[in-house]
Amino acid sequence: MALDQSFVGRSYPPTDPYEVGREKIREFAEAVGDANPAYTDPDAAKALGYPDVIAPPTFVFSITFKAARQVVQDPQLGLDYSRVVHGDQKFAYRRPVRAGDRLTVTSTIEGIKSLAGNDILDVRGEVHDEAGEHVVTAWTKLVARAAEEA
Repeated sequence: MALDQSFVGRSYPPTDPYEVGREKIREFAEAVGDANPAYTDPDAAKALGYPDVIAPPTFVFSITFKAARQVVQDPQLGLDYSRVVHGDQKFAYRRPVRAGDRLTVTSTIEGIKSLAGNDILDVRGEVHDEAGEHVVTAWTKLVARAAEEA
């Protein structure tokens, strides 16, 4: 059953703040194999003009994807998450994520379409810091595969 188009434009409440820690950044950088010293060495980050270590560009995915749970778990939307695969991801940064940031995410359904029985859901996550400054926008495309017919 196709998702309801009337959900396009629906926004969900901001998440509780997520405090970005140096250790989380280091662990993420190691996991993705990025040895940029700005991700692990405060002095290297300061030499680049940042107040503390910064996160690799894809680090924010873990925060925005968690926030998108509000969307995918909305019972009124009716998305069958057991059939979902991650289709695409992109980011537009105003500034890097930094250790010490306290970030909130507001998720909005940007698009819903059906293609060959698959539901395609586009979710935009607006990430702001504690001062309300826009840090990054993340777009996540989720594809709910069509149910197999017997």
